[in-house]
Amino acid sequence: MTNSALPLSSLSDLRVQIDAIDQQLLLLLNNRALVAEKVGEVKKREGTAFFRPDRVAQVIEKIQLTNPGPLKSPHVAAIWREIMSACLALEAPQRVAVLGPAGTFCEQAAIEFFGGAADLIYCANFDEVFHSTAAGSVQFGVVGVENSTEGMVTRSLDLFLHSPTKVIGEVTLLVRHNLLRLENSLEGIEAVLAHPLALSQCQAWLTKHLPHVERRPVSSNAEGARLATTNPAWAGLASERAASQFGLHIAAHAIQDEAYNRTRFAIICLPQTLETPPPSGNDCTSLIVSVPNRPGAVHDLLVPLKTHGVSMTRFESRPARTGQWEYYFYIDLQGHPSQPHVALALKELQGLCAFYKVLGTYPVGA
Repeated sequence: MTNSALPLSSLSDLRVQIDAIDQQLLLLLNNRALVAEKVGEVKKREGTAFFRPDRVAQVIEKIQLTNPGPLKSPHVAAIWREIMSACLALEAPQRVAVLGPAGTFCEQAAIEFFGGAADLIYCANFDEVFHSTAAGSVQFGVVGVENSTEGMVTRSLDLFLHSPTKVIGEVTLLVRHNLLRLENSLEGIEAVLAHPLALSQCQAWLTKHLPHVERRPVSSNAEGARLATTNPAWAGLASERAASQFGLHIAAHAIQDEAYNRTRFAIICLPQTLETPPPSGNDCTSLIVSVPNRPGAVHDLLVPLKTHGVSMTRFESRPARTGQWEYYFYIDLQGHPSQPHVALALKELQGLCAFYKVLGTYPVGA
């Protein structure tokens, strides 16, 4: 029954109706959870993956398509992601390594992908996220790979080179940096503490409003916020979530230099944890390659892509650190290896490379 079909009632009567509906919802949700537990038993018996992001996407898409309103589809998606996350926690809790402490954008990306019921393991840096995931102490890890202002997160690129993990998904967040401190004022600040990327992304605002204040890099924005709780003369650059987490005032809102500041996070795991996701219709295939040091070698890499009509959406280089001026190239391609034209392009490309590694194929994040 839609709102328009409900008879006019007093506020107390409407609250009674809501309370009754809430009890019905609770009963149905618990019934769903009981079925999910049985699904978990079958998965355990068959040895199949407990968490399937493609299945989550399918369920949410189906629910959105049949949503009669008035709830908006994005809100329906958020509700169902949390329902599925809570049910998955009953099947098998998913341990996910993220950059800590609590309140980082990396944590936020993990919650958007896995839901709030995931068991988050906080790490001091991305090195530790990769190590925990590769060692199998967590099923998944979340690492930053690119910022729309500062470009690629080079440490993540370097870690991908030798890590056995692969990328199975991505999340893109709109990043707003806020100035957080114990006092709700810009007066008396002696140091601003944040991740080096955040300090760089806010440098114009800091130069204008806090020109003589020390800019002190720390391991994460949330760590800067935590440290700001220990000294009233310190401020952090972090999210509203971090402000709530640490009980800090937002002395200045959204001070990043670029209004549309976005960061892309990769979801990683070992190959045996989850198979390559099936094609979604909007996929990315990420590679690391190197070529022999000869004239035209880099140009030749692009020929198979043009021949088979495969679009390259990213091309980054990193030093191979051999002392011979050699480089590794990080490439994102549009498409899935199950598509014939993509498969042919990848096969020809591999034949041209001295080093070739597929980092993963995954649906493009919104």
